[in-house]
Amino acid sequence: MINEHHIRKWRLILGGQENDGTGISLNERDLQMDKTLEALYDSTRQGGLGPSSPNVARWLGDIRTFFPSSIVQVMQQDALHRLNLTQMLFEKEMLQHVEPDVHLVATLMTLSKVIPDKTKDTARMVVRKVVDELLRKLSQPTQQAIIGSLNRSARNRRPRHNEINWHATIRKNLKHYQPDYKTIIPETRIGYGRKRSSLKDVVLCIDQSGSMGTSVVYSGIFGSVMASIPAIKTKMVVFDTAVTDLTEELNDPVELLFGVQLGGGTDINMALTYCQQIITKPNDTVLVLITDLYEGGHEDKMRKRAAELVAAGVQVVVLLALNDEGAPFYDHNNAQYFSNLGIPVFACTPDKFPDLMAAALGKQDIGLWAAKEDLVLKK
Repeated sequence: MINEHHIRKWRLILGGQENDGTGISLNERDLQMDKTLEALYDSTRQGGLGPSSPNVARWLGDIRTFFPSSIVQVMQQDALHRLNLTQMLFEKEMLQHVEPDVHLVATLMTLSKVIPDKTKDTARMVVRKVVDELLRKLSQPTQQAIIGSLNRSARNRRPRHNEINWHATIRKNLKHYQPDYKTIIPETRIGYGRKRSSLKDVVLCIDQSGSMGTSVVYSGIFGSVMASIPAIKTKMVVFDTAVTDLTEELNDPVELLFGVQLGGGTDINMALTYCQQIITKPNDTVLVLITDLYEGGHEDKMRKRAAELVAAGVQVVVLLALNDEGAPFYDHNNAQYFSNLGIPVFACTPDKFPDLMAAALGKQDIGLWAAKEDLVLKK
């Protein structure tokens, strides 16, 4: 016997009218839910909500009433495409009702140069809400992973008294415990080296072509977090057919994201050339290139530039994406070339990025790390 709950679901999916073969009657709440679905997915309607329609705000409120946040975000994206609701992002009242997420932030970044003045403050509030939420989620694991890695890399066996790591030293010397004296003889002392203003340099080089939208959002957040860690010096560069250095904006990720202009072509060679110029400690620098590797400039020069960076001692990592959106599209030939240079090439999810940076700063084999995390590209 078919469960009535399942029949109800199929009725909502089929949409009633001539498509309905269930024969089930919906209650009042289900009918309201059906109307919100019909407004978006009924193929007989053409832009029923319309960008200037007062029903948009109500519809945005309705979908939050009837559906969980994850579904709301999917429906918002569908509405932008199916009902041509991009214009709703230009209306302050509409924007206030949108459920913020990284996809919406990427859309606002794309439209940042043309958003009317009356809407800009509201758009920034929306972006700030998403940024603050991501910072709460990502700051602590990023700082812990990176600082822990740097501390381990700075460890020494002949520390001064004020540099001794007593916890590690005691653990190392437990075998030298003297019962008669009730103490440990620290034959091996473990400590950390002198604190320096910068132990490592990190350069985030990010493709801001339209397909990289959510990757840019996450990169900006992580760049901002890493810029707050004194032991590393973080620089952030974005590029399309030109290169923009956003390092000075890392203290304010909202301003940084509004400084990005998504869309346009791609000149990876130009970006790598700029990165070469700002790298001063190649043996202590991690360069994270976030791009799908579709080169619109000089491919041969791009490949040569990558080889030069590796030869100079820079630890280069290519991320084809930094998001949760599944397998990315990318240039397979360039990915193979970079891989042949010893440069790891893979897509990374935001939850893995802190550990990736910790591994890179600790000069681990990133290829092995990625394989362990099941992030290696499948051939």
